[in-house]
Amino acid sequence: MLAAIRNFAKSWVAAVLIGLLIVSFAIFGINDVFRGNFQDSVVQAGDRHVTSADFRREFDAQRRRLEQQSGQPIPLDFAVERGLDRQVLQVVADREAFAALLAKMNLKPSDKLVVDEIAKIPAFFDPVSGRFDKTAYQRQLAQNNFTVEQFEQMARDDIAAQMALTGIVAGARAPRAMSALNALYGLEQRDVAYFSVTPAMIGQVAAPTEAQLQAFMRENAQQLTRPEFRVLTVVRFTPALAGALPPIPDEELRKRYEFRKDTFSTPETRTVVQVPARDQATAQQVAARLQRGEDPQAVAGSLKVDAITYDNRPKTAIPDRQVADTAFRLPAGQVAPVQSSLGWQVVKVLSVTPGREVSLEEARPVLEAEIRKDQATEKVLALTQVYEEAHTAGGNLAEAARKAGVPTMTVGPVSQGGRDEQNQPVAGLSQKLVETAFGLPSGGESDLVEDGDGQYFAVRVERIIPPALPPLDAALRAELTRVWTGRETLRRMQARADELAARVRKGEVIDAVAGSVGARVSRVAGLTRQSAAQNQQLSQDVMGQAFTVKPGEAFTARDVQFAMAVGRLEAVRPGDAALAAQITEFARDQMSMGLFRELEESARAGARRAMKVKVDEARARTALGLEAPEAPAGKAAGKAK
Repeated sequence: MLAAIRNFAKSWVAAVLIGLLIVSFAIFGINDVFRGNFQDSVVQAGDRHVTSADFRREFDAQRRRLEQQSGQPIPLDFAVERGLDRQVLQVVADREAFAALLAKMNLKPSDKLVVDEIAKIPAFFDPVSGRFDKTAYQRQLAQNNFTVEQFEQMARDDIAAQMALTGIVAGARAPRAMSALNALYGLEQRDVAYFSVTPAMIGQVAAPTEAQLQAFMRENAQQLTRPEFRVLTVVRFTPALAGALPPIPDEELRKRYEFRKDTFSTPETRTVVQVPARDQATAQQVAARLQRGEDPQAVAGSLKVDAITYDNRPKTAIPDRQVADTAFRLPAGQVAPVQSSLGWQVVKVLSVTPGREVSLEEARPVLEAEIRKDQATEKVLALTQVYEEAHTAGGNLAEAARKAGVPTMTVGPVSQGGRDEQNQPVAGLSQKLVETAFGLPSGGESDLVEDGDGQYFAVRVERIIPPALPPLDAALRAELTRVWTGRETLRRMQARADELAARVRKGEVIDAVAGSVGARVSRVAGLTRQSAAQNQQLSQDVMGQAFTVKPGEAFTARDVQFAMAVGRLEAVRPGDAALAAQITEFARDQMSMGLFRELEESARAGARRAMKVKVDEARARTALGLEAPEAPAGKAAGKAK
């Protein structure tokens, strides 16, 4: 790619284009040429805009969180199929609308409050001092593709939202009557009688005919259709291509050691207590008391000041330089007053943990591994440069790989989920490689793509196998027959259960109806909504029906095994009044939390209506590298609902 750019820059076409650009600068001005009238807004709320890049960053961040929770990669198409893009779009639109409304109301936190809150975030702490570190802050933001301005604006919006929502729900509490109704509802007791209709009661189901099997296959074509597969040619550039590496000169090893020595060594740490004093005389008195063994906290309390304790910290963790110098000069157990930039302080050293410096020989294995990794990386980069030059000159992937002396491999057929035709994971494929391959047409080749850890790849799509139904071989025929037979058996059991339930509804005693088919009635008394989850005797479907029908009403439902149930609700009774009173008070706080969430949702929904939020779903999909859906004529983006 770089070689192509350099070659183009030397051509006559580039000279003409540069000349035209200079003319446009002279006529329109530099700013107008680059700015134009284009507005890249996935979400617009008032004067706030979320660009395609912003939306992609938020989508990727949410996908990474889900990947960490699940412990496995989530392909882009899978995430979109499950609606993750719409969920993120909804969250972003809600947030921007609420922030725009609060800004319009001039509800803004102070700069000091924003800085103080950011300084409390543990991810930005120095691991040694345990305090906020600006370098760590900037590094974390860079790793997550945030600028300082973007993150601080997000923090400002979050703080403003918390302030507003706290004001909205302050003092709100669910009414006692609401909690009491909930308790009575949960403790209501129901008595159920039921019996099972099993496969034995409907007779043997004959195997499906060929026509029935073909119709069943067409009926379930969406579930049976195999996904699109692709056959790929891949060239990978990994450190393994570096081969034998030259010996490491001692001078280079020592130079690396001197540069890294501080990171290998363990600094001396001390436990130190520091007591502020008004003046030198007070400092002398405090020093004497501490030297006699008085408790530092008690001494500080008598002066109405707070003692500061540094627990097993290095010298760099003590911010006051004069105090740090004194604390690391004294032996353990000693006390000394010191006049620092913050006034008089008294320092007592409680304990000393000696540091340890790692020698060159101890660090040698790590240093050699680092240097060899750097050497391998340089070789890999040299190979990629040869490949790119050959590819840019017109060679295809295989030819450019031969020029670089790097082998290619054929992969596939492979699906977009990285699996083969037997639905097994294909080894050696990264998520980025698969996504790149499925973004190319048949015969298309990618540029070199960085794949992390010093690795690169390029991929060519040799063949695309479109989605199709699998052949009806013996294995699939047996599986379809099994599923068809199970479905037909269930249909017949449902029909028989409906017939029997109809007899109960007409007034026959449920025991007599059950006996007519050789079944026996089971009875469950005192079933409550609170105890239903622990009941192992009844299926979820039976319990759902039991809490839906009226007393004396018959019903059918799926049973716990492969069977149907015919049931009747025999009685409904109120629960224990004393227990209901206890639950009323206990559950009131929980209901209040639910009320708070509803108030918050209402506030955010109101903000979206007030700010007339516009959401461009097509642009959001484009930001993710997906095809935008076709919009009706004259409509590109609409107001958020």
